[in-house]
Amino acid sequence: MAGLAPRVQYLAGFRCPLEGLRAGRPRVLRRGEEIFLSTGSELVYVYGREGALLSAVYAFPGPVWHLEVPARRRALYALCARRGIYCLSLEPASRSVSRNGGDNEDGEPPHPVIPVGPHACVLPDTTLCAFAVLDSMLVTLAQGPAQWKVQLFKCPCPGEDARPRGLIGEVELFTYTPPPGSPEGPRAPHFLPVLCCVLPPGSRDLHGLLRDPGGFTLEGALFGLLFGADASLLESPVILCGLPNGQLCSVVLKTLVTSRSAPGDPKALVKILHHLEEPVIFIGALRTEPLTANVEDTSSDCLVALGHHGRTLAIKASWNEAGNLVPELREYCLPGPVLCAACCRNGRVYHSTPSNLCVVDLARGGAHRDPKPPSGSPGGLPSLLCPANLSVCSVVTLSVSSSVPEGGTELLALSAKGRLLTCSLGLGAETLHPAGVTAVNAGRKMKELLCGIGTVSERLSSLKKAVDQRNRALTCLNEAMSVSCALLSRREGPQPIACAVTTSWLRLGLRDLLTATCRLEYGSSVSLDRGWALCIQVLAGPHASELGAAGPAVTYTVPVDRLSPGGRQEVVLPLGPGEDGVLELPVTVSCALFFSLREAVGGALAPSDSVKDPSLGGCPSDILPEQEGICLRLGEHTVDMLHSLRVPGPAAPRTQASGPLGPARDPVTTFLATCRRLGSEQTEPTSLRAKCLPPSVAAIRVSAELLRATLGDSYSGVSLCCATLQWLLAENATADVVRAQALSSVQGVAPDGSDIHLTIQEVAVTDLCPEGPIQAVEIQVESPSLANMCGAHHAVIRRMQRMVLEQAAQGSSPPDVRMQYLHQIQANHEMLLQEVQTLRDRLCTEDGARPCAVAERLLQVYRELRSPSLLLL
Repeated sequence: MAGLAPRVQYLAGFRCPLEGLRAGRPRVLRRGEEIFLSTGSELVYVYGREGALLSAVYAFPGPVWHLEVPARRRALYALCARRGIYCLSLEPASRSVSRNGGDNEDGEPPHPVIPVGPHACVLPDTTLCAFAVLDSMLVTLAQGPAQWKVQLFKCPCPGEDARPRGLIGEVELFTYTPPPGSPEGPRAPHFLPVLCCVLPPGSRDLHGLLRDPGGFTLEGALFGLLFGADASLLESPVILCGLPNGQLCSVVLKTLVTSRSAPGDPKALVKILHHLEEPVIFIGALRTEPLTANVEDTSSDCLVALGHHGRTLAIKASWNEAGNLVPELREYCLPGPVLCAACCRNGRVYHSTPSNLCVVDLARGGAHRDPKPPSGSPGGLPSLLCPANLSVCSVVTLSVSSSVPEGGTELLALSAKGRLLTCSLGLGAETLHPAGVTAVNAGRKMKELLCGIGTVSERLSSLKKAVDQRNRALTCLNEAMSVSCALLSRREGPQPIACAVTTSWLRLGLRDLLTATCRLEYGSSVSLDRGWALCIQVLAGPHASELGAAGPAVTYTVPVDRLSPGGRQEVVLPLGPGEDGVLELPVTVSCALFFSLREAVGGALAPSDSVKDPSLGGCPSDILPEQEGICLRLGEHTVDMLHSLRVPGPAAPRTQASGPLGPARDPVTTFLATCRRLGSEQTEPTSLRAKCLPPSVAAIRVSAELLRATLGDSYSGVSLCCATLQWLLAENATADVVRAQALSSVQGVAPDGSDIHLTIQEVAVTDLCPEGPIQAVEIQVESPSLANMCGAHHAVIRRMQRMVLEQAAQGSSPPDVRMQYLHQIQANHEMLLQEVQTLRDRLCTEDGARPCAVAERLLQVYRELRSPSLLLL
């Protein structure tokens, strides 16, 4: 078709947005010498071709999606978005003119503007997306929550009652997945559906319908093959629907009329002809076979449908090898994306892309065809379509105006910039049957084909990459689900994923650091891939002056390297002392596994630029917040004074005989006398107390039977005192000396360098049980540093509490005790606590030498509270 030489004429310009008109919404129609045009806004223009002037402008209440000007009616039907269908009479006497401005881009005088009021609305419906006028019928297509609905109404004539006379019939099309919309209703479709009417040959309504752009007639053979014998026998018009999801379906009009009086299966009323798998842009019909001489036939023998990406469907009646008449379907791939299309009866289809206006020829003898069929039988469809460029770009709507006397075609077109154009195509004999393909044309065609192959290959590679990303993301999500189920299931025995914490001292330069080693042991059945991290929180204990307050916390996040089943990963963290040389104990180390959704699946949800398509809804950029993920707790471990204790060797011999705990001399008196003796010497308070005051002592007594039940056979072969000391220091890295020498007392070094003495001895408690003395074990903690003694004492009590809870869970019961003895101990402690409160109040109100006596009594009460006469049973 190299001989095509279009002659383009500019008619008028109309207002449009800066980014240009959007394809799918504008419409252009011609009736006689008048051209009706909509740009997708609220205005509909009537342009007089003869005078080359605007004759009227109709201002509708909303954006206009579709126009119809039936040939038999002097009326204009318009579909307003989310409002309904409006009907206006085109008689000159009915045009009420209001001159209130215009849209002429050349600054000409204002043209008449006719406002359209609510009284012109013949069918108010916010869900309507398309309609067609068929003589006295009005066919609509509405968008439901999850289905499309075809409805049939009686159409009013101009001058009659403006409202439709009632619903005649309706049917719901197949379900679809609606796009997300507002709570009030579904969002407007990105692509509007296509609706047109098909008549069988010989219909009485044929003459009027053929002059409407939304209707055509088909040959009897093709009509019967497509729509069935019932439609042919009833001579019923058929409604063709092209949906945004690619479905091409049909509804026989007369069966729709009777569906209300004789309800049946709705699915029997709807027939799916084909699925283009892309939004349907255009449905039309044309003639591919030449007519016999002296035969006037206005029917078409080929049905054509075009999709947004260029997929084209052609259906024609053809003979098979057995001699039966069957529908022949062929799919072609034309350049896309397709903005609009039109066809004429000479076998040519015109379609517009953003870069060009193209034409393809389906007529017999005008395209590459398969071998010619036998004489007298209908020919087949061409095997290949070769588009020819007409050098007109950015056309958003097309309409075949009329045929010129020489046999050519005139197209009405509206460009994206709002320019109304006519394109006259004069087709001579040499154009209809072009000569052989030249080498230049063949080379250019091969170049275009190779370029298309490269584009398809690049898109295929991008799509494969996107599919691989989604597969990896699904694998990560499957791993996360399996790990979560393994950790959250409350089954007995060891967990498949655990994090053990051990402590040790490390020499770093001139400083000694206490470190915690967190060892992640992975025993699940799937591997840990990307997106996982081990989160470790170190929470220091509160200061003495901030009882009950949370201490400082530090969180470490370590990415988990690919862990296979049975693998492990270790992380070493410093616990202190800090720059000030102070190590706050106890320290809580909490471990958790964190799975980041953004890192694992974020890339799969954000498509690359190479695979973006305007017909696809974009993925929101904030679909996954930055911190969103899954956190699975693995447990927590408390590091206390017994973990940090360094044990160089056995304890030094004690000069003090073992017996009831108590200081050899009054500590307050000794402390005050030492201060007076030293005078103005510059001595640190801690070292001064260590040199001059006796060590602080605390003790706790535990039933020997309770200890034996807890220790079991793990410490067989050693005495109960040795086994108890080994159990207390079981998690201390330097406790090998205790285990090797079977010690019952040990002297260790605290983090600040002061000594801590642990002594385990067996005692008998005689006043508690009426049955006789109870064998017990006394654990004594001694240190010149009051803070270190308190820390070690708390560590021992914490282990005893855990031991008592474990034994209570096993159902062990304590022996009978004298309740009067326990009540007396409780009363003594309550009196001591009241005395402490009284002494504190006196310290706040008295001055001079009196506070020394108060401090002395406070220290005595403190020692009595630290060494109670209670026994853990």
